[in-house]
Amino acid sequence: MKKRLFVLGVLLLPVLCSCSSMSSMGKAPDIVSSLTKSLGVTENQAAGGVGSVLTLAQEKLVAGDFDKVAAVIPGSQKYLDMAKSLGAVTGPVGNAAGLNSALGKLGISPSTASKFVPAVTDFVGKAGGADVGKLLGSALGG
Repeated sequence: MKKRLFVLGVLLLPVLCSCSSMSSMGKAPDIVSSLTKSLGVTENQAAGGVGSVLTLAQEKLVAGDFDKVAAVIPGSQKYLDMAKSLGAVTGPVGNAAGLNSALGKLGISPSTASKFVPAVTDFVGKAGGADVGKLLGSALGG
């Protein structure tokens, strides 16, 4: 009996592994990849920019609403931390001007920065639904 279970486990393991990776592939594409492709920014600029956006959203939204936004972006805490470590966020972001300043510290040009927030909001809206996208948009002044 143990031998049969072992064989069954060995046969099912690749199937189970491929299902778990397929389920993660079925989710929305990675936000950093999406931003690097659509805006032509580097991975660090995209990650730091997402962290800067999330920082402002965290400042403006009540905790439960922020959690809804953060849940749509896997690894959101990593992006928050990265924005700080890259020097984009050194204190409260405060408002849209503060966010543009944070993006500028990452070397993102003003013309690209003007497309950054709509791109992130669009990504969140597609991945988490229109209501979550609107939450983020309202926090960012959009």
